[in-house]
Amino acid sequence: MKICITSTGKNLTDKLDPRFGRCENFIIYDTDSDKFEAFDNGNSEIAGGAGVQTAQAIISKGVKAVISGSFGPNSFTTLSAAGVDMYVSKEETIKEIIKKFKDGKLKKLEQAGPSRKN
Repeated sequence: MKICITSTGKNLTDKLDPRFGRCENFIIYDTDSDKFEAFDNGNSEIAGGAGVQTAQAIISKGVKAVISGSFGPNSFTTLSAAGVDMYVSKEETIKEIIKKFKDGKLKKLEQAGPSRKN
């Protein structure tokens, strides 16, 4: 399964970027092959609509889950409509977040905004 994590860099040792629509980078990690790809978020500097445009870009990559620090209402609605699950994590390394995801230790987000329980 492909998962997407918002990141401050392009390596598994980099930290989570807590913003979804305006994050610096994305890491798409395949839990089946343990391979990943990293790319810039081309929507981080746009004036408006970053959440929706970023969500659409992520959906086009075929991901089934996204992990970030928070999700705005527009990105939440767009990702939900496409059947993409969202999870919230704290600012730790991407590698640590992947382990927590694989171990089932991240809580699925049920509404837009930051998680108050993680």
